[in-house]
Amino acid sequence: MNDNPQNKKVIIIGPAYPLRGGLASYDERLAREFQSQGYSTSIYTFSLQYPGFLFPGTTQYSTEPAPKDLDIHVRINSINPLNWLSVGNELKKLRPDIIVVRYWLPFMGPCLGTILRKVKKNRHTKVICIADNVIPHEKRIGDTVFTKYFLKPIDAFITMSEKVLGDLKLFAHNKPAKFVAHPLYDNFGEKISKEEAREQLKIDKDEFIILFFGFIRHYKGLDILLKTAPLLKEKFNIQNWKILVAGEFYEDRKQYDDLIQQLNIQDKLILRTDFIPDSEVKNYLCAADVVIQPYRNATQSGVTPLAYHFEIPMIVTNVGGLPSLVPDNKVGLVAEPDPGSISEKIIEYFNKGEQHFLPYLKEEKKKYSWAVMVDSIVKSSNLQP
Repeated sequence: MNDNPQNKKVIIIGPAYPLRGGLASYDERLAREFQSQGYSTSIYTFSLQYPGFLFPGTTQYSTEPAPKDLDIHVRINSINPLNWLSVGNELKKLRPDIIVVRYWLPFMGPCLGTILRKVKKNRHTKVICIADNVIPHEKRIGDTVFTKYFLKPIDAFITMSEKVLGDLKLFAHNKPAKFVAHPLYDNFGEKISKEEAREQLKIDKDEFIILFFGFIRHYKGLDILLKTAPLLKEKFNIQNWKILVAGEFYEDRKQYDDLIQQLNIQDKLILRTDFIPDSEVKNYLCAADVVIQPYRNATQSGVTPLAYHFEIPMIVTNVGGLPSLVPDNKVGLVAEPDPGSISEKIIEYFNKGEQHFLPYLKEEKKKYSWAVMVDSIVKSSNLQP
């Protein structure tokens, strides 16, 4: 193969516009990086990503304008085997040099595994998987069978946490796999001042804001964070603090409403629990004094690269890949996943002050570039020596 990127074709298979959310944002940003390096790049996304019973949010679709700089094909139906064969044959004939496929949920295994088996019959295309998860957060019947089916046509893997790399070895120990840190989400605009962000969100400029950001699911531990509020009321030596919850419920919100009422913490919460569109993401991050990830379990988190990009220190729990991405007492603080430990770390963070963490944060963020991710994908495909 010619090593000139101008002569190479890359296709990304995964969520993209008109779908919304972190996976779609990631795939679109990755496509732009390939394009900037001279690769002919397109994305094949889903005409149907999830059937209704698997999607807990309000809608799967974006209300933002379509990106004009990307070649996006809305083609894949996750539950229609005839569609899988059709898309597989289409991609086989296109003969891309590289297919980058996202894998985050075993439900996608039959669909993606079938498409990729068809593609591999062209004896040309290299298939590189970016595995967000191999063992899912919420387990269902068929997970192991679906994942094994998906893995067979993959040539090499990239994971964005050491935890997923370890999980992958349980399924595909004989295939090349590499850990590459999640690049920064730098596609949500540049940092703005805390004052401007809070003015946009109509939040008091003098309050200490603790931000929980992203879809609300059990494993992300919002309930653990809520239980810190009475402890903070008792121990915190300032009165003007709030927990800002920004993100859509992906499970029944009643349990959270009941907990808030039981704890009597309504006065310490700012709830913005609709989906946060891309155009407003920077306002929430830049309004925060600290970003908190009180997860029960984790692989990696898309919130971490967001916080890095906007230079907001973090408090994370000591689970999965989170502590390795947030060096303790440098980029942020690491707590145990319980209310007592988290409340102590919030107070410790406030006492140390943001300026303690910012120099480390600015230095550490330099590691997380999209160019590194593209380079790793290309090298994994053996298109470069």
